[in-house]
Amino acid sequence: MSDGALSQDEIDALLAGVDSSGMGSPSPASTATATAPGGGSEDERKALQSFLSSNLDSESSNIAMITASSASFKGIQVNFTNRETLLGQLPDTVTVVKADFNSGFPGEHLFIIPEDTAKAIAGLANKEENIELDDMAMSIINELVSQFTGTEITALTNKTGNKSIQAVTPEGANIAKAVAALPGGTFASAAYTLDLGDAKPRQIWEILGGPVASEIARALNGGAAPAAAPQAAPVMSNNMNGMDMSGMMPNMGMGMGGGMMPNMGAPANVQSVQFPNLMPRASSQESGNIGLIMDVYMEMTVELGRTRKLIKDILGMGEGTIIELDKLAGEPVDILVNHKLIAKGEVVVIDENFGVRVTEIVSPMERMSEMG
Repeated sequence: MSDGALSQDEIDALLAGVDSSGMGSPSPASTATATAPGGGSEDERKALQSFLSSNLDSESSNIAMITASSASFKGIQVNFTNRETLLGQLPDTVTVVKADFNSGFPGEHLFIIPEDTAKAIAGLANKEENIELDDMAMSIINELVSQFTGTEITALTNKTGNKSIQAVTPEGANIAKAVAALPGGTFASAAYTLDLGDAKPRQIWEILGGPVASEIARALNGGAAPAAAPQAAPVMSNNMNGMDMSGMMPNMGMGMGGGMMPNMGAPANVQSVQFPNLMPRASSQESGNIGLIMDVYMEMTVELGRTRKLIKDILGMGEGTIIELDKLAGEPVDILVNHKLIAKGEVVVIDENFGVRVTEIVSPMERMSEMG
């Protein structure tokens, strides 16, 4: 007589997905032709693999431009996995950059870069060795992820016809892998092989949450793209603030009961217009983070121009020597913060002091090209 406890054979059978009654019918999770390793559909895995592989040339151009080097991606392998399995493949410290999709295919999307790889990328861009992952270095990594994600969004739009795909601004942090916020359950992991020109194989992981990975794969395989949630059509009433309106609009096709007459079709899929916010505001999290460093001083300098001279010319300088710079008269001067170019401006005189009026803010890509 059974006491209600499962035997070890029954437990093993349940874990294996086999009916312990002896029927031997496999569970859906054990069907190899329908499921990829890690629990995702093999068709979904192949669709993602093909799509991401088709972007490798463009992504290689992005990282080569940012690092001003011959860096490139040499290959990619997509699998469905889970948190425990992925953490076993990562070094102890990683740079995690969140770039979630917030429309089109909304869901979790992030990149995981080993700490030494992130330092190598930032070092190439800044032309520095033994670089630390400070704010400037993290801005380079965030820019790389932004370019990476932008390329994917463009390709996804072309392949699926979904023109509403957008992602949040990438935000990265260098943290211990154990505290990395990974998607729950089974998710898609794309492991990129990266060559930075030093003959040292490196990997970068792109992670897609399970639901968004399935939606993207389904759209790539010809399925319908996720549609926006339908909004209820406005309800017309022939009573406004207690006043009977039925006699005021005799030609509007309204029946005595307020319904539409048969010769007038009901409006289909009526939606309210959504206007964008004209005044962009920083999120509360961004405001809170930037508030921590508001009272930190940084060195700001204005550079009129530069030139190069032979040592003998420098030693021969004296009072009255004129040094010709590489800037033309009237050309904007460079404004630097901690020796990094951030803006350009024109020299002005304030009372008896020189000043500079900002005329242009330099974009991140221009800043990195100046560093090169």
